[in-house]
Amino acid sequence: MPYIVTGGAGYIGGHLVDYLVSKDLEVTVIDDFSSGRYVNNKARLIKYDLREGDILNKVKIEKNQIIYHLAANPDVRTSMINIEEHFERDVKVTLNVMELARKLDAEKVIFTSSSTVYGETNTIPTPETEEPKPISNYGLFKLLCENIVKYYAKQYNIKSIVTRLANITGGRVSHGVVIDFIKKLRENPKTLEILGDGRQKKSYLYIDDLIEAFVKLENNVNEIYEVYNIGNTDWITVNEIAKIVTNEMNLNPEIVYKDTGEGRGWPGDVRFMLLDISKINKIGWSPTMNSRDTIRQAVRDILYGYGSNRRFGSH
Repeated sequence: MPYIVTGGAGYIGGHLVDYLVSKDLEVTVIDDFSSGRYVNNKARLIKYDLREGDILNKVKIEKNQIIYHLAANPDVRTSMINIEEHFERDVKVTLNVMELARKLDAEKVIFTSSSTVYGETNTIPTPETEEPKPISNYGLFKLLCENIVKYYAKQYNIKSIVTRLANITGGRVSHGVVIDFIKKLRENPKTLEILGDGRQKKSYLYIDDLIEAFVKLENNVNEIYEVYNIGNTDWITVNEIAKIVTNEMNLNPEIVYKDTGEGRGWPGDVRFMLLDISKINKIGWSPTMNSRDTIRQAVRDILYGYGSNRRFGSH
């Protein structure tokens, strides 16, 4: 079965493409290089801005493919500032990708949504049945995307899976708290600025575990439309992450907090997030590392290079 990966030059997309080509599968990457720059030379690369509409007017693409739709602006913070740009790269692009899926008679679509669709909820861990109440434009636009995917799935009989992701980190990570802390400490080893009050508490999943989850879902879920949380069984505070990073870098900086007044790192920052992953557990997937070990491994990946001996060992 051939594959299309939108956003295949990005962080998660690049790792997914690596996995697929390692299995000698035929992969087409569609990316405009606006965020990611990763290229796997064993995949077919189509440089294209999916905001522009029908890609089939430009290039020929085989029918009956499995489509992983990962193309998006990944920065939650800037969604509260560059609103129209985020809308186009998330919502407009998703509409165009589902049109592509319809025209290609796609075998299946797997869409990467986000835990941010839930907003702040009193239900912890948060199950897929929880009513989404996003507090950021990023979460709002992901929710709109989910509804586009659901509509196309049911209207045109396209098997589709929405994945609501916790924070994903590990080798080659391009954004997020771990890389932010490391960059700050490399610039100034004596001081570390933490956005928020440091007590924000969230769940983190290692990139290889996420790819394993994708494989499980693709192979085991065949309903027309399903939603799955993908995350960890525990969570960790920003202060604890800072301690792991500084320990791994052998530093003892002064900690300085930049708080919005609500304990948030920025407007729209969800302070507490832990997903209920019992639904995906039932099809045989669970994370191999907890949040603390995930953070430590991610720090080491960034400092010393991504460990290829960890990759896809169970396949």
